[in-house]
This record gives sequence, C-alpha cells and structure tokens, in this order.
Amino acid sequence: MFTQDSFVGKKVTVMGLGLNDGGVGTVRFLSEMGAKEILVTDLKTKEELQVSLEALKDIRGIRYVLGEHREQDFIETDLVIKNPGLSWTNPFIQIAETHNVPVTLDAGIFFDLCKAPIIGVTGTKGKTTTASLIAHLLEENKQRVVRVGISRISVLGELKKVQEGSVVVFELSSWRLSALSRIQKSPLLSVVTNVYPDHQNYYDSMEAYVEDKKNIFRFQSSGAVILNADNAWTQAMAADAPAGVIWFSRATQASSDGFTLVSDRIIEAQSGYHQEIASLAGTSLLGEHNYDNALAAVAAVRTFGMKPTVIQQGLSSFRGVPHRLELVGTRKGVRFYNDSAATIPEASIAALESFEGPVYLIVGGTDKELDFHRLAVAILDRAKGVVFLKGTGTEKLLKELENLLVQKKTEIQKWTVVESMGKAVELAARNAESGDVVLLSPGAASFGLFKNEFDRGDQFREQVQALSE
Repeated sequence: MFTQDSFVGKKVTVMGLGLNDGGVGTVRFLSEMGAKEILVTDLKTKEELQVSLEALKDIRGIRYVLGEHREQDFIETDLVIKNPGLSWTNPFIQIAETHNVPVTLDAGIFFDLCKAPIIGVTGTKGKTTTASLIAHLLEENKQRVVRVGISRISVLGELKKVQEGSVVVFELSSWRLSALSRIQKSPLLSVVTNVYPDHQNYYDSMEAYVEDKKNIFRFQSSGAVILNADNAWTQAMAADAPAGVIWFSRATQASSDGFTLVSDRIIEAQSGYHQEIASLAGTSLLGEHNYDNALAAVAAVRTFGMKPTVIQQGLSSFRGVPHRLELVGTRKGVRFYNDSAATIPEASIAALESFEGPVYLIVGGTDKELDFHRLAVAILDRAKGVVFLKGTGTEKLLKELENLLVQKKTEIQKWTVVESMGKAVELAARNAESGDVVLLSPGAASFGLFKNEFDRGDQFREQVQALSE
C-alpha cells in the first residue's frame, strides 16, 4: 500500500511517457512527492515525444532513456510505474518482478492515496461521455468534482486537487482496472456502460478482457454497481457483484431498483414505485447509445440524492464531449461530425444509426483483432458514400464488404483508400450534398496514420475548418 511518504528519496522508473497527459502527470507527481531520481524510458524518440518533454522541462532530477528500454533500468530501481497500455507480460515488466521490484500503474497509486469517494466508470463504449455527464450533473448540484482519467485528463496529476468534500469521477479503462486486482480496491460507486469485443490484440481472450473490467466492482464492500440490462456481458457480471446492483435499460421497464427510458423520459423504479426523473427531449445527446449513457449517469447521481429538477437542468446544459459525435462545422449545407473516439466497429455502427438522413462515412484504420462483418453490413445499408483510411483494419473491412457484395450478386465496387485526413475530408466534402452528413467514425485504432485517436479527430476538425464556405 502506498502512502504519502512512499516516494521520498526513491528511484523510480516510469515506463512509457506517451503523448497524453498521463505520463507527464505521473512524472510531476513523483517530483512533488520527493522522489530522488526519476528515470523515464520510452520506445518513442525524443522527436516523437517533443510535446511531453517540453511539458516537463522545468522538472529537475529526470533522466531519459528514449528509443529503447534497458534491463538495468528495471533492476536498479525501487519502483516501476508502467504506462496502462503496456501488458503485464511485457518482458521488461517481468524482469522487474523477477528481481522483486514492485510494478504498478498510476491508478493503483491514486486509489491508495485518494481519501475522497470515487465514482468509477468503465465500458467498451460510452465511458467518457458517461463520466463527463456524471461530473457535469454533480457540478450542477454544487458539488466539488475532480475529474480523473477522463479523455486526456491525467490521473496522478489530479490527486492534489482532491480536498475534503470532493467527489472523484474516474474513467477507468480495462488496463487501469488491472491494477485494482493487485491492491484489491474498487470505487465506492461503479458504472459499467456496456461490454463489447475490444483490445483483442492485447488480451488472450474476451473473457480475460471482461475479468479486468470486473475489478471496477469486484472489491466493493459497500456502495453499488450500475449495470446495463440490455448487454449480455454486463448482465452476466451481476452474478459476481458483492454489493448492490442498479440496472438501467432502454428495452425493458425496471420493476424495482432500476432506470428505464420510456419514449424520451427517464423513469426511476424503487420497490415497485415509479417516478419520472427527467426528459432527454431538447438535449444535445445524439443517438440511442447516448441515451444509455444518460441513463447510467442519472442512475449514478440519484444515488447521491440529486433532485430531478437539478438533473433536468444538467442534462439540458450538457454540451457533449470532443471526438464523440461532435459537430465541428457546417459547409454548404453539409454537417461534419467528429466521432474519432469510435475505435471499435460497434461504435461506428451506433454512430451511423444516429442519423436519419444520408451519411458520407470516413472509416477505417488499424486492426485490434476485431470482427468487421456487422460494420460492413451497416455501411452497405446506411452509408451514402465511404472513404477509407489506410490500415490493417481497413483491409479486413474491405474483404467483408466484398464478400457481402458477392453474396448479393452485386458488382464489386472500387473503394477509395487514402493515407491522410486532408484527402479523406476533401473527397467526402466534394461528394456530399446539402443536407448530408460527413461522419468520421473509424471503427478502428488510429496508429499508423495518426499519433492517437485525439490527433485523428483534431486533424479532421482542422481540415473541416479549412474548407471554403
């Protein structure tokens, strides 16, 4: 268990600085906690990490080993803090553990040191929107909220913001949740939005992925977990929940302890009594998947006793999250939506289904060993036109599309595959007509053409803004 004094005078290896704020926040935290020496090692080069290095230029006592990892940096150290995206089976992590050097993640340290109640949010889709909406609703209720791990917000960099009376809203990936099994801690209140196949290039099986997800509630001795009644994986999770379970559903009306959407109204059920909490009419939440996110968020804040009137105010004033069905511009009657955070096929399907009118889709990228069949079906059914971003996932998607066209005895199309966002936006804008939607919803990882999904979305926004009116 970590304490405030655990880092004083210690030598710490930070494995994986990265380009988001997580690694930078970890290094700053270690410096503030009195670490004697901080060694930062990353396979990326100095040039690739320039943004992160610039953010740390005022911190003394850092040594960098970039473009490689060295065995001695995982042996001659007191602690290793690894980037969440690095596997526990990484050979350098195993070297550290073989030499009895403790290895942890930023989330493990945060949970040990945080004294405030934590609302943890996970899920394959929707966790960022749900966590952001929970935080927004709590702030609408005049509560002091600390956002942690949401989108690009760091983890350990936010710890000093936690004060008496704070509530922490923590977005937790399956990778960060893996750390909780080692310290056997879970959030007081947990939310699982849904579970779909993802990160199968990281996990040996879908079951292994789900086991990490379960850590969000596995060690609860009180509190509750909020689960999606419409998702098969989250339904099964309930059997392992040690505390209370609160359900939400768009499909079936809860008879007790649950939240249901009836038309556009959120209904809460408790012991057979039903109460209307709020309406989603007129809110900025677009698409049925975002109705799920709203149900989960409302279920969370109701456990804090928030009144329906305040919830309605918060839902009406919520403006969404960047890179998630984000309207970034309108040109010549064409609306452009940035859904770059859609990194799995199911997310792109949900995005396509969010629009009634014609959609020109920008899709594709790097494969995470996922199945693209259903996305191919949705593209043929819903997309007016398609531009593909080059990548291994795109190759799989194109094969699925060709197989479907053969089955339908339809002529094989010549698909357009591009290697830049500028070209993708140019082609989509040229072919789209007034009233159409141009939707960036890749359904695949960003690596290869982009630094990450945020860079991909930022480039889309920049290219749209550069279009002439």
